[in-house]
Amino acid sequence: MTSARRGNPVLLGFAGLAGLLLVLELLPRLGLVDDRFLPPTSRIASALADEVSTAAFWQSLGDTLYAWAVGLLIAVAAGVLAGLVIGSVPVLRALTASTVEFLRPIPSVALIPLAVLLYGTELGSTLLLVCYASFWQVLVQVLYGVADVDPVAEETARSFRFSAWGRVRYVLWPTALPYVFTGFRLAASVALVLAITAELVIGAPGLGKEIATAQASDAVATMYALIVVTGALGVVINLLTRTGERRLLAWHQSVRGEVAV
Repeated sequence: MTSARRGNPVLLGFAGLAGLLLVLELLPRLGLVDDRFLPPTSRIASALADEVSTAAFWQSLGDTLYAWAVGLLIAVAAGVLAGLVIGSVPVLRALTASTVEFLRPIPSVALIPLAVLLYGTELGSTLLLVCYASFWQVLVQVLYGVADVDPVAEETARSFRFSAWGRVRYVLWPTALPYVFTGFRLAASVALVLAITAELVIGAPGLGKEIATAQASDAVATMYALIVVTGALGVVINLLTRTGERRLLAWHQSVRGEVAV
């Protein structure tokens, strides 16, 4: 099927969004939904305009982005380093396999009592949850990347007596890099979800705390407006990470194939 027949995906996406906004506008106005629980789109947009004109909103947005960025940076650095070390040593990979499979499925929200006990409602609580959830996304992808190294390339590196650093730089890293970017993209979204969750449940500074405050104050339109902002953040983060992945990995076969489709 040609792109002309499929239509412009960007235009189709905007058309779908416009349709959703229209439905959300009509549902309460037609009496199908109580507007006390789901205000029309126009009222939510008005509340959003009021919010963005306040300094408190931008402070909360900055707090959320700061927690997201710092937690993501720590998780990616730790995940890449641990993945390269564990994946490069078969014995270490075997020793840690059961531990990884045991810890990885534990929901980060289950650590909320521990986070509150250690850090209260400070930034540390949010970072603990963000780092824990994001770390596994990166680690698992890097382990897959290291395992995907061509055995011929590995043997060639050994025959040329590459140092440990040389094997990582010239053999492991080029193979694992696409997996690293996949892990980073997944971790970026997970980090945002956990940052908002921590702020919402624990009360750490950020958009999540503002959402909880609006809900407790019965400011429903404001609550939905802030939820829209968090959704928009997720879309922007995903678009940025995918764009960066395509540009930095333009040489890789998977990206070239994706662009050609």
